[in-house]
Amino acid sequence: MLDPDLIGRTFTGDKSVKVSQESITKFAAVIGEPNLDCAPPTFAISITLDQSQKLLQDSGLDWTRVVHGEQKFEILRPIVAGDDLLCSSTIETYRVVAGNEIVSVRSDLHSGSDLVVSTWSTLVVRA
Repeated sequence: MLDPDLIGRTFTGDKSVKVSQESITKFAAVIGEPNLDCAPPTFAISITLDQSQKLLQDSGLDWTRVVHGEQKFEILRPIVAGDDLLCSSTIETYRVVAGNEIVSVRSDLHSGSDLVVSTWSTLVVRA
């Protein structure tokens, strides 16, 4: 069960992720995107999902029971090869419905002091 004291708290990674052209090319190939000048809009999830799980691993969530419920993005500028992105994740909301925990997590990717992309994930922890 999620520690309720963590709602509203932001966790920031201590290591940034360097985006390579190879990682963009591989992701684009999987979804059939021919434009390789920048990362496809959903590329951010390949960073934020992994990073937010690491940042929130001690939150009390049982990650073996997590099902991804919903995802949305706010893209302030495209991600490009060479970007050095630092992830922070905030537990925005938490509720229990029919015994299932429903958690909303916002993850922000920053390049230096600039916010590049925000993602919102709704996670369902099955009862």
